[in-house]
Amino acid sequence: MKLLTKLAAFHWNAWKGIAIILLAMIAAAGTAATPVSTSAEASDAAGVEYDISVRIDPATRRLEGRSVITANTSEELTLVLGRRFEVMQARVDGAPLGSSASMGQMRAWRILGEEKVPRRIEIHWRGGLSALDTLLDHQQTLGRNEPTTGDEGTFLPDSSGWYPYLAGKLASYRVTIELPAGQRGIVAGRLTEESESDAGYRARFDFPSPTGGIDLMAGPYTVETRTMRGAGDKPIQLRAYFHPRIADLAPVYLDSVKDYIELYESWIGEYPFTEFSVVSSPTPTGFGMPTLTYLGVEVLRLPFIRSTSLGHEVLHNWWGNGVYPDYKQGNWSEGLTTFMADYAYKEREGPDAARDMRRGWLRDFAALAPGQDAPLTTFTSRTHGATQIVGYNKAAMVFLMLRDLLGRETFDRALQNFWREQRFRIASWMDLRRAFRTTSGQDLDVFFDQWLTRAGAPMLRISESGVEKSNSGQHRVRVTLEQGAPVYRLRVPIAIRTAEGEEFHALDLEAMQQVFTFDVRARPLQVMLDPDLRLFRRLLPDEAPPILRQVMVDQTTATVLLPESGEARGAAEMLASKLQNRTPELVSGSDKPPAVPLLVIGLEDQVDAWLRKHQLPGRPDIMKGKGTAQVWTVSRPNGVTLAAVSAKDAVSLAALIRPLPHYGRQSYIVFDGAKMIGRGAWPTRPQVVKLD
Repeated sequence: MKLLTKLAAFHWNAWKGIAIILLAMIAAAGTAATPVSTSAEASDAAGVEYDISVRIDPATRRLEGRSVITANTSEELTLVLGRRFEVMQARVDGAPLGSSASMGQMRAWRILGEEKVPRRIEIHWRGGLSALDTLLDHQQTLGRNEPTTGDEGTFLPDSSGWYPYLAGKLASYRVTIELPAGQRGIVAGRLTEESESDAGYRARFDFPSPTGGIDLMAGPYTVETRTMRGAGDKPIQLRAYFHPRIADLAPVYLDSVKDYIELYESWIGEYPFTEFSVVSSPTPTGFGMPTLTYLGVEVLRLPFIRSTSLGHEVLHNWWGNGVYPDYKQGNWSEGLTTFMADYAYKEREGPDAARDMRRGWLRDFAALAPGQDAPLTTFTSRTHGATQIVGYNKAAMVFLMLRDLLGRETFDRALQNFWREQRFRIASWMDLRRAFRTTSGQDLDVFFDQWLTRAGAPMLRISESGVEKSNSGQHRVRVTLEQGAPVYRLRVPIAIRTAEGEEFHALDLEAMQQVFTFDVRARPLQVMLDPDLRLFRRLLPDEAPPILRQVMVDQTTATVLLPESGEARGAAEMLASKLQNRTPELVSGSDKPPAVPLLVIGLEDQVDAWLRKHQLPGRPDIMKGKGTAQVWTVSRPNGVTLAAVSAKDAVSLAALIRPLPHYGRQSYIVFDGAKMIGRGAWPTRPQVVKLD
């Protein structure tokens, strides 16, 4: 199972889009709207503060709030609030707020520019919240932006418009939360006041640094608190807001948070906040916000979460919530966080674990069909598997290649400089490039341009090789490397296997075809291209064994559902939709299979008969007779991937609907009910050429 973590806590694109479209609607209604600034620079410059008081009753699903917004700017403003909420009273500098325009779930008010500053906006609103649905899966939870509440928990995502905000503006804030007795609430920031009585619970949070949005969480939490000392002996409050049924996990989670903060303070610089909280959710959530992470109860129970996803979310307090990505130029924070968290933990395990992760990244990218990827400068947030492969994995490997180029010490020093210069500011890939160039003294324009502004990746092959005796008596090796267009400038690692061991070389490839010669002492036997998988590239078909993800992310995948009716048919339909995150393109099981990636789902006898009919390889020996369901992949004669899903009965097929989508990196998986009991990937085959 792979935890889906981190929606962007800070929604520049959505905010700017609302501002622009709603102002256009106001103008169309008869009022001439002057241009509104939506630039990150303008947003960063203007001082905006929110003072919010909100009362939430989970039993009646009602919310009532009051806010005073202070804006130290004379420019025109756009005030936005969710349409589900009723405005009871609103005034701007003592005058009534005008009429609004609506778009989708939001409505907005145009506030004309005024030379006198600061501006004061007072608003009182109330409305109903949606019922908490604990049956949602990961994808449904991550994609939902409704404010929800229930006895087991409340989640008000910033994107739901649960509070009035100024579009396109960073803001500091104070939030007071009032809840019934037995409930606890939290937003990102410093807890400054807290009290509880029979009448209810009250807490106040301050967030003094400019940020882009406010998410609110509440629930029947047991709270455990601990104080650690950070850099400069600064006290940092660590808290676990856990549902009572997992309260026993709080101490080990707080221990892990302390370790991660110490790690990243020594690596990057001082932790930018005064607290960090781990908050449990009744739904299978995985979110990160400044000063906290919000994770599902069942997710928190998983033993590997503390050593993987938790550290990723702690690191986001530096990258993403401490320095904000300039989304209009690409979100660099997910790739850098993946590199310094997920990949760094694999490096700590050892070189084999790190290499396995790099192999997984390259196999995932090989699973994308042409045109499914995009330049890193266009990535904003994860919306499906293809965007994760590019925005997280490819970006992380770009940072790996940059560290290999500059050396670890220079790379780390550049990041420390970047942190000092950009803390609580909006920064772009260009700002990162500048930090690395200034620190290293190297011209890195070609490196960044080719990896950030181009879609795709180079495809490399050894086209020719040979060996002869040199004048010095050594063996002269000749290797010809080829790449397609557009040409990349690459430092290509190769290994020469000799009679006495291996020698490693780095070849600077700058053309579509280039010949390299060099001498080795012992008799050379083989040459291997990028044996340690440290270069981001599109693997050749022989290098990339088929994995399940290929039929999951390829938009050309066709699906064969072998059950014709009944419960098995319904389970097969739902499973196909979950795997592909879309309505599947169905083809008949009686027709000749099309020459595209193919997903075949059915009961055991049906799958075996279909494979025999179309003269395709049968069930692999490694899984015969095991479990209640088997899933495996195979390369068809035309090179495209076939994935077969086979189950003993309809119940066994339905049991795969939740777990199977999390195993995209596997070539085969065996299940007993919903439990995975065996998995693996067919071995990769490195590009090796014999030397004669």
